[in-house]
Amino acid sequence: MSHPYRQAHYTISATQLSELPSDHGIEVAFAGRSNAGKSSAINTITEQKALARISKTPGRTQMINFFAIDDERALVDLPGYGYAKVPEKMKIRWQQTLGKYLETRKSLRGLMLMMDIRHPLKEFDLQMIKWANNAELAVHILLTKSDKFRSGAAKACLHQVTSELSKQNLSATVQLFSSLKKTGKEEAIEQLNQWFFPNDDETAET
Repeated sequence: MSHPYRQAHYTISATQLSELPSDHGIEVAFAGRSNAGKSSAINTITEQKALARISKTPGRTQMINFFAIDDERALVDLPGYGYAKVPEKMKIRWQQTLGKYLETRKSLRGLMLMMDIRHPLKEFDLQMIKWANNAELAVHILLTKSDKFRSGAAKACLHQVTSELSKQNLSATVQLFSSLKKTGKEEAIEQLNQWFFPNDDETAET
């Protein structure tokens, strides 16, 4: 059966908060380090090969990109962070913009945070979770590229990440995900449905 994310289409990009579309409806933001597989995850979930541009040069996505599902719902692709070869001042500005977006955007219902399963919970990953927790914004982590590990090792990493979040008193749910193998896709869609269609299970499946 089809799902609504297949309908996602590009609408607008913004480099600063003043350029964002009006703050209404429901948004879910996708974030992650520049090499975490964020664009691939968006394309896998929406079943579109090139909705989110996949760059061979990490850090190329420097704008907040909006993909509308319908008139009231949108996926938001946040700038990748970590490896971008840009001036330090620009990195700081990006961080300030991302922090303000997560903490002030009223239509934002959840943060889908991508982490390479081989390199989880880096410094800025933790900062993103802290920003979201301070804003009482739900966080769902996709441990991407889980196909790089055998099943047992992947599950062990999932447990380690969950335990570390608990130790640091950070709130987030976590799952394994692979764009290559399409594993974890349905679980990610189920989480999106809870945010976008909290009171309408039928709509979420059609």
